[in-house]
Amino acid sequence: MKNYENKCLESWKQDFEVDPNDSEKFYLNVAYPYPSGAMHVGHGRTYIVPDVIARYKRMQGKHVLFPMAFHVTGSPVIGISKRIANGDEKTTRLYRELYRVPEDILNKFVDPMEIVKYFSNEYERVMSSCGLSIDWRRRFTTVYPQYSKFIEWQYLHLMEQNRVIRGAHPVKYCPQCDNPVGDHDLLEGEKAEIVKFTLVMFNWGEYKIPCATLRPETTYGVTNLWINPDVTYKKVTLDGLKWILSPEAALKLSLQEHEITEEGEISGRSLIDETVSHPFCGNVKILPAEFVDPDMATGIVMSVPAHAPFDYIALRDLQNQGKYTEIKPISLITVPGYGEFPAMDAVEKSGITDQNDPGMETLTQEIYSAEFSGGKMLPQYGGKPVKFARDEFAAIMLEQYGSLVMYDFDNRDVMCRCGSRVFVRILKDQWFLQYSDQEWKKQIHEQLDKIDLVPSEVRTEFERTIDWLKDWACTRKVGLGTHLPWDKNWLVEPLSDSTIYMAFYTIAHKLLKIEAEKLTPEVFDYVFKGEGDSESLPLPKETVEDLRKEFLYWYPYDFRFSAKDLISNHLTFQLFHHNAIFSEDLQPKGMVVFGMGLLEGAKMSSSKGNVILLEDAVNDVGADTVRMFLVGSAEPWQDFDWRSELVSSTRKQIDRFWNTIHDSLEFKDEYPIDNWLLSRMQERITNTTDALSSFQTRQALQEAYFGVETDLKWYRRRLPEGVKGSSVLKDINNIWIRLLAPFIPFTCQRLWEISGNNGNIAFANWPVCESNKVDVGIELSEELLTRTVEDIESILKLIQIDSSSITLFVSSNWKYDVFKTIAQTSDRNRVIQEIMKDESMKKRGKETTDAVKQITNLIHKLPPKLVTRIVESGIDEKAVFESTKEFIEREYNLPVNIVNSDESTHQKARMALPFKPAILIE
Repeated sequence: MKNYENKCLESWKQDFEVDPNDSEKFYLNVAYPYPSGAMHVGHGRTYIVPDVIARYKRMQGKHVLFPMAFHVTGSPVIGISKRIANGDEKTTRLYRELYRVPEDILNKFVDPMEIVKYFSNEYERVMSSCGLSIDWRRRFTTVYPQYSKFIEWQYLHLMEQNRVIRGAHPVKYCPQCDNPVGDHDLLEGEKAEIVKFTLVMFNWGEYKIPCATLRPETTYGVTNLWINPDVTYKKVTLDGLKWILSPEAALKLSLQEHEITEEGEISGRSLIDETVSHPFCGNVKILPAEFVDPDMATGIVMSVPAHAPFDYIALRDLQNQGKYTEIKPISLITVPGYGEFPAMDAVEKSGITDQNDPGMETLTQEIYSAEFSGGKMLPQYGGKPVKFARDEFAAIMLEQYGSLVMYDFDNRDVMCRCGSRVFVRILKDQWFLQYSDQEWKKQIHEQLDKIDLVPSEVRTEFERTIDWLKDWACTRKVGLGTHLPWDKNWLVEPLSDSTIYMAFYTIAHKLLKIEAEKLTPEVFDYVFKGEGDSESLPLPKETVEDLRKEFLYWYPYDFRFSAKDLISNHLTFQLFHHNAIFSEDLQPKGMVVFGMGLLEGAKMSSSKGNVILLEDAVNDVGADTVRMFLVGSAEPWQDFDWRSELVSSTRKQIDRFWNTIHDSLEFKDEYPIDNWLLSRMQERITNTTDALSSFQTRQALQEAYFGVETDLKWYRRRLPEGVKGSSVLKDINNIWIRLLAPFIPFTCQRLWEISGNNGNIAFANWPVCESNKVDVGIELSEELLTRTVEDIESILKLIQIDSSSITLFVSSNWKYDVFKTIAQTSDRNRVIQEIMKDESMKKRGKETTDAVKQITNLIHKLPPKLVTRIVESGIDEKAVFESTKEFIEREYNLPVNIVNSDESTHQKARMALPFKPAILIE
């Protein structure tokens, strides 16, 4: 099959290159990759799912654009190059052993552009080997000069609109790279957020001892400080004042616009039982606490045991040893559902025994959330709700009590791809995208309402992101990328140059042929905004008119596919930028959000070696197996788990499909059951189409593969003895191959040709349900027979005795009347009253009431569509079983009797229900 895959790839090479025509377009795109290492199967799913949709839409007659490019902006590839140049063993081993880069190529990786060149070519080769139907003419990287001109044009507009401002803000910063970093630059801590602490300044002689807090309103309730006795702290002069800090805190604050001079050291142990003071809480002691992390904020913690569970339980532990028993919690806040001391209430009720209990984190969050949302300061502390008092207290302390602001991460394990630790730094003269602009946020909220989001549940996450987004540092000093057009000292950072490149795709293949110098802002204004005069531009009029025409043909994009972890940045950023740059009719139409990838239950990570390379998987089991597994293991928005045994079973499923089609090419003759198979296939077509239209690729595959396979299994069972198929399978196979073509194109292409068809199956017509082939009557009959056969088999397995006969008692007509009444009523609680209005039903008394209960339960268990069909079409059960009697007898090698339940006095006969005959096996 591998040889055939290569043959297909060669013949398909230019088939997916598209130019505007009179057909209806469908433009989908996916987050472009950063080519700094080999693709793994997690990457594969990211691109294969959109390809399935692209192929489906193409077969529906849409003119489909599916482009690809490579994102190389930023410093990751530079960091990799430096580590290789410095002989870093871990990095070199990763590229030599896991990614299998040839030694002569690896030696060139001291130049970062060689890494980009090698892996972008590898990505295209591996993507193609997976059968991705991409228009590769549009390929570019984000350092191409034409793309840089496009980014310059975008930022000139953002500057004109005052969307870009200059200022000093906290950013994630790598000292080794001497650069701000974004989530894409991180090896660890991608989700870490910058937290703003208020430093509460306690006095100890001539020194200030700062404690960082997110809850400055609780300072009145401080009963003591916590310090780690095993840590050696720093004595420093900070901005002219003497402070005591942990060494880690001193480094962090030195990056946040403070001048720090180290003067000496002091052990934490020597500070135990010392007294410090603050105007809000008076004199308090410093107590020992090994749980205090010197790397968390200042490395010294203020204790509020009335409102902080950790503080309460730590103090309780000491007091249980007979120490510091004079210290009592101080209540500051009333909280609905809690007593005078909320932290004490929560700890004691939860049964937590010590501060190391893993439940403490959850408990702390519960208390903090309850106090913030519903808490109210006591009258002597202002009486305001906590949510308002917090900011007021912070402002007062900053203005009047010497407090300062300190920034730190909520997660301390934040690492740059270069291997260095990342810190929070205040950068001066940095450029920021003003995502905090409330009017801009309002516009994006309104725009979001018009966008089709899949799954719909992610809308809440988008709305939350829009609300909490702050100003974003959009420039760097180091790395690859585009210089700001008005300040060449800065480069546009990776996430900030990846917001509207979907528009660039539409004409990339033409722009890349034009000298970059000729792509002036005025050219882009005309092409993308329709502004200006096409005759006054540095390009021929026909060229810019052609560019604009093609852009307008494809734009706006119909759907973008990307990972759910990008909602908090890229996916939301691009909404802001589209809103700022393009007209209302060119805004994004839809987005599909992906889940994450696991390998044997663990998160995939190239840096940790926990991956299966995509190329290896394709070589081992074939491209179609990889595609079918990745699409069929979970819906796109769900997490998937690559498990070897399940991948192997997928390979066997494709083999069964191949054999089924191949073995049925020469069947002839016709049989009554053929009509049932044709009818069932119409439903499979409808269900597969509906699922793919909703991006439910797993559900679509369930219908298109497993559903059809199940139907064929029953069909073969129902054929006359010794017969394996009929001429109808030619039509069935033609449909089945096309239904599976988006999922397993290589296999389907081969079978398409073997079946006597020509051309690329990607352009074959998608199957459409033919209503004239839907036979509800025969489907009902076979459904009844299938369910009955299953019941017979269950009984035979249960009784485990030699049997002599099978009797089927079919339901009485009056029970069918009850069935229809119950099925059509809107209030099933009152249905018995309606049925008893009928005198004939009333005369049956308990028999009727029992039947109502049994039939109601039966209806609840049956699929709603089946219930509707039974009601609307009806069925002659006895006729069905009489016509299939020979089949049932052949199946079980037993004589079969068909009896109307009304004509039998056997107790079993009374158990017959509509569509569920009573079965007697003797």
